[in-house]
Amino acid sequence: MLQAYLQAVSEIELLTPEAEQALWQAYAAGDGTARQELIEHYQPLVVKEVVRFHGQEALLLDLVQEGAVGLMEAVERYNRERGVAFSLFAKHRIRGRMLDYLYKNGHDIPVPEESWAAGRERFDGLLAAAEDAFEITDRKLLWEQVRKAVLRLPEKERLVVAGIYLGEREPKEVAAEMSCSKAYVYKLQKTGIRRLRGMLSRVMQERKE
Repeated sequence: MLQAYLQAVSEIELLTPEAEQALWQAYAAGDGTARQELIEHYQPLVVKEVVRFHGQEALLLDLVQEGAVGLMEAVERYNRERGVAFSLFAKHRIRGRMLDYLYKNGHDIPVPEESWAAGRERFDGLLAAAEDAFEITDRKLLWEQVRKAVLRLPEKERLVVAGIYLGEREPKEVAAEMSCSKAYVYKLQKTGIRRLRGMLSRVMQERKE
């Protein structure tokens, strides 16, 4: 079934900018058919995210379904007037649905090692309050706790923290991708880091005991 889906998506023809604009205008005017056409033509965005994961076919099909729901939500909530490309806006909701499904169902959540490696040094600085624990605890095990803590953050906080500290993107770039203000991104960044420190302080206290 998965191969059949991937084959079907590979045969989807890209929309011309004019056709895409016409569909969005029709959808804004209440055309339900235009909504469905947009969802169908943007299916490659779901495939682009699901190929980042590895697992049995049944799990990948579940992720495709979750990604499709995320795509539908993105189409329904997208605001073209904000000037953010739909692909950027949609990928966060698609990926977020997939990650939430994995987390809620107890599956391991694969994250590219190079992304974590790039962000580790920056996280070490942010978690300076935990420096003593880093010195007396196996760093590899503690870093696994950091990884798990990041993935336990609420979706928007996770996207901001991962985007800034792992993706090394500027807050204004993350704000554009999430279609929100830079001030809101700073707020999510602050609450996300505070939440991370809280989770990790409990972990370190347990290790000391």
